[in-house]
Amino acid sequence: MTRLLAVIRHGLTEWNESGKIQGRTDIPLSKNGKESIKHLTLPSLLSNITWLTSPLLRAQETGKLLGITNMRIDERLIETNWGDWEGRTLEDLRNQYGQEMIENEKRGLDLMPPGGESPRQVSHRLQSLLREFSQIKNDEIVGAITHKGVIRSLLSLATGWDMSEKPPIKLNWKAAHIFSVDLNGKIATQQLNLEFKKRNLYDD
Repeated sequence: MTRLLAVIRHGLTEWNESGKIQGRTDIPLSKNGKESIKHLTLPSLLSNITWLTSPLLRAQETGKLLGITNMRIDERLIETNWGDWEGRTLEDLRNQYGQEMIENEKRGLDLMPPGGESPRQVSHRLQSLLREFSQIKNDEIVGAITHKGVIRSLLSLATGWDMSEKPPIKLNWKAAHIFSVDLNGKIATQQLNLEFKKRNLYDD
């Protein structure tokens, strides 16, 4: 039986807004990030389903603001560990390392920040999560609140994208992305860029 995995990215933080690489640094949502999430409601397809979440605060805050009251933390949904690059901007790194940084970026799945992990390593930890889907009973759809790096790795697993070039599909980071997962943990794209509904706060 094929099951569906619906993933959403957390709302914005101050580091997101300033272009800093965030990784495992546990930054909460910014004021703007919270306000933008408050105005959204989950698509009806994603209501009343089981939800997993990254252990990082920004993911859990996003879930609560969307009205998700029962989330199970799964460490495998944590953001990529960017090591020494966390807190830096991509522009700063390119200026500092020059050609070395350019060559590192060309490595795609094997890009390796000092003291961090590569996208390929992220994909490996996600594969163990996907294989567990065969053990999930009753729920045909499972939701996950996670991070940009994790969602990019899921797209890589689903399409064969090696991350050395632009992704084959442009993802809207303010939307939900649904993947199908078979009993062997093989993942494929199902419905990407499923937009949230806008909520009228005056109805609350």
